[in-house]
Amino acid sequence: MEILLSNHQDLPVDGDGLRALAAVVLEKEDMPSSTEVGIMLVTDDDMAVHNQRFLGREGPTDVLALPLAPRGVGHRESAARSGAGVPYALGDVIIAPGYVEDQARRLGTAYEHEMALMVTHGLLHLIGYDHESDSEAEQMESRERHLLAAIGMERR
Repeated sequence: MEILLSNHQDLPVDGDGLRALAAVVLEKEDMPSSTEVGIMLVTDDDMAVHNQRFLGREGPTDVLALPLAPRGVGHRESAARSGAGVPYALGDVIIAPGYVEDQARRLGTAYEHEMALMVTHGLLHLIGYDHESDSEAEQMESRERHLLAAIGMERR
């Protein structure tokens, strides 16, 4: 797995821990070892720009997932067909740690746990999970609980 982390903000983050978590998520989701993903950490102001640009929504948000290929049925199969050693670029996860820190405070959870949830949530979106319907949300949240438990964390 190739997990590229770029940090364009000032809050402290455990970059090695986020990369390790991303590797666990991708492995447990049966993504090929040649999978590449980017994780960008940005300010709230930059996140607001990305949120407007990619989703047409005003203001910052906690996490955005920008897949490079269409998601859904057959996504893992196309990853597997990418061939041994051929990089499979999944996409980028953009996280605003400042927003996440405020959100963790409001929800009464640890900042590190909320950051782990954002990485996991964003990667699951890249892989093809969604939460548009109640059943999709239930499936995605169940998967998040399972993945976070693998690193000793609970999903809020």
